[in-house]
Amino acid sequence: MSKSPLSAEVFMGKAATACASAWVLLEHGDTDGAVNRAYYAMFDAARAALLATGAPVEPDIARTHSGLIAAFGQHLVKNGPLARELGRLLNRAHEIRLLADYAGSSVEADDARQMVEQAEHFIAAIGPVILSND
Repeated sequence: MSKSPLSAEVFMGKAATACASAWVLLEHGDTDGAVNRAYYAMFDAARAALLATGAPVEPDIARTHSGLIAAFGQHLVKNGPLARELGRLLNRAHEIRLLADYAGSSVEADDARQMVEQAEHFIAAIGPVILSND
């Protein structure tokens, strides 16, 4: 039996893959690419958490970056089981990803490494939420 393309498990798999890709890109000196992949690792983990908890989020809202970030903050941080730190990490990752992708200047190696480490932390913190709602 195949997994639904919109399952928490599928999105957590995507998050893990994106985080692994971020490390590879970082090791090859592509700081902007690493930041991009680290952000998407967090984005997919956040989507997985919203799905796993059954948070009442309209599908169209969860498809946009700002919509998903707002829903994550509202349902899982402000009114839910996750620490405020995770909401801040996701918001900051979004800001840095926008700079990396659109500002024209590269992210410093130390900043990129910190963001990839934060993506790992974010995914690890989401894991128990997925398991407790499985």
